[in-house]
Amino acid sequence: MLSLRVAECSLHSQKLAYQAINCRKHTAVLTDFGAVGDGKTLNTKVFNAAIRNLSRYASDGGAQLIVPPGRWLTGSFNLTSHFTLFIEKGAVILGTQDESQWPPLPVLPSYGRGRDAPGGRLSALIFGTNLTDVVITGNNGTIDGQGSTWWTKYRAKEYNVTRPYMIELMYSNQIQISDLTLLDSPSWFVHPIYSSNIIVKGLTIIASIYSANTDGVDPDSCSNVRIEDCYIVSGDDCIAVKSGWDQYGYKVGIPTQHLIIRRVTCISPFSALIALGSEMSGGIQDVRAEDITAIDTESAVRVKTALGRGGYVKDIYVRRMTLKNMKYAFWMAGNYNQHPDNNFDLKAIPEINGINYRDVVATNVTFAGRLDGITGDPFTGICISNVTMTMNLKEDKLPWNCTDIAGVTSKVTPKPCASLPEKRGVNCVFPTDRLPIEDVQLKTCSSA
Repeated sequence: MLSLRVAECSLHSQKLAYQAINCRKHTAVLTDFGAVGDGKTLNTKVFNAAIRNLSRYASDGGAQLIVPPGRWLTGSFNLTSHFTLFIEKGAVILGTQDESQWPPLPVLPSYGRGRDAPGGRLSALIFGTNLTDVVITGNNGTIDGQGSTWWTKYRAKEYNVTRPYMIELMYSNQIQISDLTLLDSPSWFVHPIYSSNIIVKGLTIIASIYSANTDGVDPDSCSNVRIEDCYIVSGDDCIAVKSGWDQYGYKVGIPTQHLIIRRVTCISPFSALIALGSEMSGGIQDVRAEDITAIDTESAVRVKTALGRGGYVKDIYVRRMTLKNMKYAFWMAGNYNQHPDNNFDLKAIPEINGINYRDVVATNVTFAGRLDGITGDPFTGICISNVTMTMNLKEDKLPWNCTDIAGVTSKVTPKPCASLPEKRGVNCVFPTDRLPIEDVQLKTCSSA
């Protein structure tokens, strides 16, 4: 009787319109399954039971689970295909600090070990694998990972496994994560991996700037991805583009490619607006970033790699950046020597080529650029054009430091290093074609 009522006549009466890749025929409310939103009652079993119940409708128009206002304490739970998780305004999904509620998972094939520690890893708060057509959205509902305890224990080296991420979808296709506030993840916030056709839109992601490894959005061995209209405050990179770690990453060999990033604002005093790597061993190609802002942030778009990584970072296009109070406007590091173990191959030399920046305004910058390639493996095809930077250095400090790189510049102030000579008339390229993910149109759906 419960399943019939949930499928055909949910008692939820508030009707809200929202945008999604697909709408659903069936609707249920979390309280239909006995959930208690007092912030104290554990609802892990309820979330999992509700989603299992609704999974039967995957072939009949799909289903959506409405999380109403309240504070819904839970451990990790798994999503299903052709499914929407809708978190209403005033609703807070709280990640429990009871570690028994976070099931262990095997290490990721492209990492070979846990990212935090050699052991395995714990399941994300919201997890799914081998799914199709999944939407996690709301009208600015909240997911709070309550991560501070996890950060403290991690720094005290109390874990031999990797802390949970907030949202992780693996081996999945057609994903939307949008219009939510995400707070204090135990580790990375949004981690799609080995997946494709992904839209991340309208997220407010906030963690303490002193938190541990709270990356905002980490597309990892993913293709056809659109990240837009997000505001991120982080203790690590706001967006970290990844594709596996050293020998494990280039063995799996799934690149991240065809990625759009636009209209994103980042605050991260100790990390980057966008990091390319450091786990880039499966390759990163065709990243297009535009209309992005970094404030009080260590660097803008940073390449992070090293000998032993293998892989490549190429065909990167960035335009219309606004940077305020930065340590580095441009930073590339060929000596980012964090390795999963000692079995990496120093002959696995990364290829860094075709990195394009244009139309940048930066104020209160400490260093214009620190560009360090690899001896015997220079970073090539660097193009920087139409850039104005206002420095905060004393006159005796060099604004640029460049080694083992090659490229050109045009209309860049202050004057770049000798390995980036001025070439008049150059306007660094930005593609004019459209990626398929740009043409995905969202439908207007109802939450009731």
